[in-house]
Parts: sequence; C-alpha cells; structure tokens
Amino acid sequence: MSEIKWNEFLIPYSQAVDELKIKFRNLRKEFLEKNEHSPIEFVTGRVKTVDSIKEKMRRRFISKELLEQDMQDIAGIRIQCQFVEDIYEVAKLLHIREDMRVIEERDYIANSKPSGYRSYHVVIEYPIQTSNGQINILAEIQIRTLAMNFWSTIEHSLNYKYKGDFPEEINERLKRAAEASFMLDEEMSKIREEIQDAQQYFTDRKRDLNGPTEQDKK
Repeated sequence: MSEIKWNEFLIPYSQAVDELKIKFRNLRKEFLEKNEHSPIEFVTGRVKTVDSIKEKMRRRFISKELLEQDMQDIAGIRIQCQFVEDIYEVAKLLHIREDMRVIEERDYIANSKPSGYRSYHVVIEYPIQTSNGQINILAEIQIRTLAMNFWSTIEHSLNYKYKGDFPEEINERLKRAAEASFMLDEEMSKIREEIQDAQQYFTDRKRDLNGPTEQDKK
C-alpha cells in the first residue's frame, strides 16, 4: 500500500457518519411520532482525525495495509439513552436492520473497565456507495446513558491532561464517580415507568396548550 491519501481515504468514513446520524435520528423520530418511548435520546458522530489515526497506528502496531480492517473506530457514532434498558433495546434494533451488519459487540456495562468506564460498543459493517461502486467499511457505535456519557466525557478530558497516567487521588475519585453514576442509572431504572408516564403527560399537556411541538412538525 502506497502512502495514504488521507483526504480521499476518509471520504467514505465521513459519508458513513453522516448517513448513520440521519438514520438513527429518523428512528428516534419514528418512535416519537407513534407516541412511543424512544430508546434513542441523542445521536452524535465523528470521523477520527488523521493525527489520532496515526497515533493509534503507532500504539497498536497497525500497518497501513491492515488499517481498514484493524481500526474499527475511524467512523464513530454515539447514541445516548435515558435508561440502561434502552441501551440493550438499541442493540437489538441494530441486529434486525438490513442496511448494516453487526460483527462485534463489547458490553462494558455488565463488565465495566477497571477505570469505571461503562458503555456498550457495537462494531458494524456498513455499505457505502461510491463513484467506484460499493465498499464496506467498519464503524463503531457506542451506546450509553446520559450519566455514562457525562462520566466518559470528563474522563476523556482528563486523559488529555494526564495522558492516561492519572494521579492516584484523581483515579480513585473517577472510580467513585463512575459508581455513583451507575447507581443513578439503577435508581432511574426502578422508576422508569413513572418517568415515562410523566414525560408523556408533559408532552400531551404541552400539545393541548400550545398546539403541535417542534418535534411534531419535523
């Protein structure tokens, strides 16, 4: 494999992220339009920067020839959910879709990392239509609750400062924060039905008072 033309190389990954964001946001809209609870609350996505790809290639000893198959998160989608139960519901929805194929799953909720990190990772194979025909690329979908995402965002920011070598005090506080975050998710799950009923009541009441919501108009 000759020197990588990065702009050209990343085009299908950028296309995949754009398409997947639209599809998952439309899936959320479909649930809401049917007046059902949506397991999807927010959808974001990104393509790894060239510097980040090169750094990971060095750290994981990934060759240029194996980059497309060994680096599974060049295209990344993050789905945030209200409840832990929603995470597994989203995972099920991914399995039944015919426009992508699940090839790997990692459950860091049932088996959290030593740092306290919790999330559900799904690697999919996704077809992209290009000027040269169809190609299949890998994309990673991270599914988290809002609380898990808050913790992960803070930990990621600190990681930039300490480059993974956290002072022991910070490390212990992060672990305690991760446990507190998960306890919050567990408590919310115990009153999930009441929360969903209240949210539905609020939405119905708002429609009665103000007419259709912005979500209804989309």
